[in-house]
Amino acid sequence: MLDPKLHTFLVLCETMHYTRAAQRLCVTQPAVTHQIRALEEHYGCRLFSYEGKTLRLTEAGVRLREMARSLAYNSRKMEQAMAVPAPRVLRVGATKTIGEFVIAPLISRFLRRHPEGTVSLTVENTRALLRALEEGRLDFALVEGFFDRERYAVRLYRRESFFGVCAPEHPLAGRTVPLAEVLGERLLVREAGSGTRAILEAALRQNHCTLRSFSGVVEISDFSTIKALVVENLGVSFLYAPVVERELAAGKLARFDLAGQALSGAFHFVWLRDNLFAGEWEDWMA
Repeated sequence: MLDPKLHTFLVLCETMHYTRAAQRLCVTQPAVTHQIRALEEHYGCRLFSYEGKTLRLTEAGVRLREMARSLAYNSRKMEQAMAVPAPRVLRVGATKTIGEFVIAPLISRFLRRHPEGTVSLTVENTRALLRALEEGRLDFALVEGFFDRERYAVRLYRRESFFGVCAPEHPLAGRTVPLAEVLGERLLVREAGSGTRAILEAALRQNHCTLRSFSGVVEISDFSTIKALVVENLGVSFLYAPVVERELAAGKLARFDLAGQALSGAFHFVWLRDNLFAGEWEDWMA
């Protein structure tokens, strides 16, 4: 069982407000304060400090939060493992590119190897999945884009090419073009927090540009809508190869590349460090 003081600490880390933490825990605010002070006395350091009226984690508080999250996850998994045997359930997260176009064969392989098992799949952007992982709502996630690798255990799954797409009749179709030529187009892009957008923004920064450098930007979280609009020649987009494989083969979309930049992105398995149960899903990563 997780130490109640550490549980209180983690709730306060989520709310960053003593009153809201007390409400969530169904205790008084002084009780929360008492438990946090007890932790600080035990570890001999401050875990929180105020900047004006804003509560902040100290450096020591950040370190404890990362370790306590792993402890909380392992504690819950131990309770489940020691309970009455039940069908194996894995809570998996996947970014939208992976969830819609990549992960199905992995789930199929897992279910064939473990006929009694079940999978709960959450498809969200990278930012949301990492938050769910830290809160213990996922066992692991398969994500694209950039993230702080120091905070998680990570294993590379595979790399995928990343390129521009446009309507077949568009002047960019089938060409390798300088970025300056693309900036005059309307860009259809995923929402902030998505790995797809992060890869593009990183490439733009290398050329001292941002999304604002395009003549117009339309933000859309759904791949089907982005592709439909590109097919209608209402803008261009940058997507991973698996997302547009069928449309390219059918001639509904055309590819273009940026001169001097062979863009690609990595898909990674990510889970909490010090996870005692990582072996349960090793066959996913084989």
